[in-house]
Amino acid sequence: MAEQRVTVTITDGVAEVRLNRPDKRNALDNAMFAGLITAGERLKAEPGVRAVVLSGEGPDFCAGLDFGAFQAMRDGERLSLQVDLPPAEGPARATGQRAAYVWAELPAPVIAAMTGNALGGGLQIALGADIRIVTPDARLSVLEIRWGLIPDMTGSQLLPELVGRDVAKELTFSGRVVSGTEAVALGLATRTDPDPRTAALELARGISARSPHAIRAAKRLLDLAGRVDLAAGFAAEQKEIGALIGSPNQIEAVAAEFGKRPPDFADPA
Repeated sequence: MAEQRVTVTITDGVAEVRLNRPDKRNALDNAMFAGLITAGERLKAEPGVRAVVLSGEGPDFCAGLDFGAFQAMRDGERLSLQVDLPPAEGPARATGQRAAYVWAELPAPVIAAMTGNALGGGLQIALGADIRIVTPDARLSVLEIRWGLIPDMTGSQLLPELVGRDVAKELTFSGRVVSGTEAVALGLATRTDPDPRTAALELARGISARSPHAIRAAKRLLDLAGRVDLAAGFAAEQKEIGALIGSPNQIEAVAAEFGKRPPDFADPA
């Protein structure tokens, strides 16, 4: 069931991950949670993956929790606790948190391509991506307050980093829906495009043509920014640049640039 909910295809270093429940607006049920986590964990160790595009089949990215989950909550149950998964190793431990944060844990960049609805848990999954490309008319919302809940799939911690604490509170307290255009203005999304999936794949292919060691180092450093003090950040920067200078892929990047030819990079082990 998990495999049916989420599909993964890899072409020329670009992994495309698609939420595959279009008849239910890609709503999150136990099988979808398991599928997302399984796909993310697989791609962490998949050799040759240089960029990932995350999108939804059909008109919607993800409309949030399946209605069955809300019905269970009336009886005090949390269906996500019933998902059978290997123990978590990172900071995200709950099933919903892992389904969102596994994308942040990937060493390669992740681009979310968002159309239609990205509501509640669906929006939180996109927060785990490094870049979010949305249609101008996409509908994004921190919707949990409408159900008497709070964003518990990493959103309470990741959202303020993107939009600021005050905007995060306004969106969380109100549950209002914002368009893709407004999402970009708020910092909730990166940019708009009428065809986010095509734009994301094009960007992913461009990323995959760069040195994967440099791309991964850049992601590690940028993810540290604001989470550690400047001394630690500057020290990490020097450690990363020291490892890159004179490395085979860095030498190849220079040779290809001067030779006016496409580079031939080796993938990380």
